Amino acid sequence: MKIPRQAMPEQEAAVRARNFGEVNLGLEVVAAETEAQRCLSCADPKCVGGCPVGVKIKDFVELVLAGDYLKAAAKIREDNVLPAVTGRVCPQENQCEGACIMGKRFSSLAIGNLERFVADYERQSGQIGLPERAPSTGKKVAIVGSGPAGLSCAGDLALQGHQVTVFEALHEIGGVLLYGIPEFRLPKDIVRGEIENMKKMGIDFQTNVVVGKSMTIDELFDEEAFDAVFIATGAGLPQFLDIPGEHFGGVYSANEFLTRVNLMKAYDSEHYDQPVYDCRDRNVAVVGGGNTAMDSVRSAMRLGAKNAYIIYRRSEEEMPARKEEVHHAKDEGVEFMNLHNPIEFIGDERGVLTGVKLIKMELGEPDDSGRRRPKPIEGSEFEMPLDVAIIAVGTGANPLVQSTTPDMATNKWGYIVADEKSLRTNKRGVFAGGDIVSGAATVILAMGAGRTAARSINDFLRTGEW
Repeated sequence: MKIPRQAMPEQEAAVRARNFGEVNLGLEVVAAETEAQRCLSCADPKCVGGCPVGVKIKDFVELVLAGDYLKAAAKIREDNVLPAVTGRVCPQENQCEGACIMGKRFSSLAIGNLERFVADYERQSGQIGLPERAPSTGKKVAIVGSGPAGLSCAGDLALQGHQVTVFEALHEIGGVLLYGIPEFRLPKDIVRGEIENMKKMGIDFQTNVVVGKSMTIDELFDEEAFDAVFIATGAGLPQFLDIPGEHFGGVYSANEFLTRVNLMKAYDSEHYDQPVYDCRDRNVAVVGGGNTAMDSVRSAMRLGAKNAYIIYRRSEEEMPARKEEVHHAKDEGVEFMNLHNPIEFIGDERGVLTGVKLIKMELGEPDDSGRRRPKPIEGSEFEMPLDVAIIAVGTGANPLVQSTTPDMATNKWGYIVADEKSLRTNKRGVFAGGDIVSGAATVILAMGAGRTAARSINDFLRTGEW
């Protein structure tokens, strides 16, 4: 293979570490067409099987090669209602690109970068290639939650001719795409643009409706006359470390921190007061090693942190975050304290955080996850000064819908029980998918669940069989 993988242009690290502008800048036309030339056009493209929503990758790459970027974008939209989003935040290295046959000997095709290229081209041209809807079926579907699972399901059901209403508890549509992913990885305008496209498909969006409080699932059927409901409320309940001092001022969950940064516009300090703890010239540590931890620590850097740390109890090899995000964080000056774990937060007489007591760790035998189990090293405790601590060690199931739907089965952790293939719950007409069933995962896996649910809901509405 003589053509090397085309590099994604990005903001210089020292500059971007202090602004919320997008890090990756997108491929230029020449680079995109050069990259498309690398595709082997396999007769049996493994990359499609690696995509949770089944995008026809070979077909759209061939259209890029032909210079027909609008048709390429339209081809993606046949299976993916959020191409500009997934082109930015999908972990392609573990999915489509991970399955690319060329990756066995060379660098795999940059499928995600090409997807982003055609989606951006389409958006900038203003010529959105929305798929045609089937004739109306007269059936109504309620979707609870406007994150990736809900949006993906809504898009497919609308194309099938059903009347779809998406209910969102917050004041803006997008779920975790808006409140959980920072501006420098996924600009809000990109998400808003895709939502506008879905409105043009005839999908109705209702904000500030907290299903489980404002109305129940039963009321959606009995009073609002919906024929089916898809629950996609996600896993946004913060988890903590359960160590002394977590109640001190200055200790946040990553969920709260990122939501305040994103939805309360802390990223736009020229026009809005920063509605989060002031990070300027402070020592900030994020506890955790996933993508949410990387998003949090890099946001803290951009809010002016003097020192920004990742504290992670395993080694970098076990870190669940995307390698690209770890690489970007390091380039931006984040200090990684791997094989360390907090055992106590320290505060002053006012109840404000001043430091953290850490213990060094070592790796033992693999645990149930297959990763080597971290073990504390006796006598290795030490303290370090700290002004802000952000806990990013996972989330649990959002509980509201379950609490007012007592006849719907849940497991011991509060997640909704749904059939693996059909995503039907035990309650007639109710389907559930995404993080509220599987636990926290990726955007594209949630979208895949949304498509699976849409197929099952369509079958149910057309046959009445349960």
